[in-house]
Amino acid sequence: MNPTLEQEKLQFPTSLGTSTATEIRLLGQDLTADLMGKVSFGELAFWLVAMRRPTAGELRVFESVLVALADHGFTPTAIAARLTYLSAPDSLQGAMAAGLLGGGSRFLGVTEDCGQFLAATLAAHDGDLPDTEAGWDDLALGAINAQRSAGKFVPGLGHPNHKVQDPRTPVLIGIAEEEGLRGPHLRLFEAIGRMSEKALGRKLPLNGAGVCGAALADLGLPTDLLRGFALLARAAGLLGQIAEERRNPIGMDVYMAVDRNAVYVDPHSPTAPDEN
Repeated sequence: MNPTLEQEKLQFPTSLGTSTATEIRLLGQDLTADLMGKVSFGELAFWLVAMRRPTAGELRVFESVLVALADHGFTPTAIAARLTYLSAPDSLQGAMAAGLLGGGSRFLGVTEDCGQFLAATLAAHDGDLPDTEAGWDDLALGAINAQRSAGKFVPGLGHPNHKVQDPRTPVLIGIAEEEGLRGPHLRLFEAIGRMSEKALGRKLPLNGAGVCGAALADLGLPTDLLRGFALLARAAGLLGQIAEERRNPIGMDVYMAVDRNAVYVDPHSPTAPDEN
């Protein structure tokens, strides 16, 4: 077969971006004529995943989530980024990547874990969803008890710093309510907060990462991609952390504080930390 003809038949279908010598198209739009200066980055991020433009209300909730997750102080992700930049200041991308790689089940990943947990609970429910607060409470109590029986934590419950209330949680719920987007995932999540004391013996706050997962799930976004949105938000925060590290470095102090206070422990000593 003629190599030229064979090459002409080769196709890789995409609904995202394509380009020619004179034009760039994204999502079926002319990038320069239809999107630049007319679409916000948050709207574009939503559109790229959902394959549809968000409504004004959806965009407000979505961008509120991005703002809520951008930065939360000297978390492990921020420290990892700063220390990597300290070690390799010639590799900005390495520092960014180091911080993003730390987004897991304890930090950031809770957004996805919570969204998936709520979605699975709703999908497993027989019949119509509750239409009263008491009905949601019963559903939440059953979900918490099922998690406990399985020896698992309930994602979205508790916070290492905000012991009484995560300030992001009521605000995001309020925004969703204002936009008519306080759906079943958020309602179940709120009920889990109300039922935590009854089920666990102590009241735990609903954390910001969890409420973000509930809100994103109510927007109809794929729950198995929710961690990606958390990482998208945190990328902005990490860039800010690195910029501050350049202006006012603390990485060396963190390194020296740990290194100069390291104490050798005989692994065979009876007072050595339990390796298990």
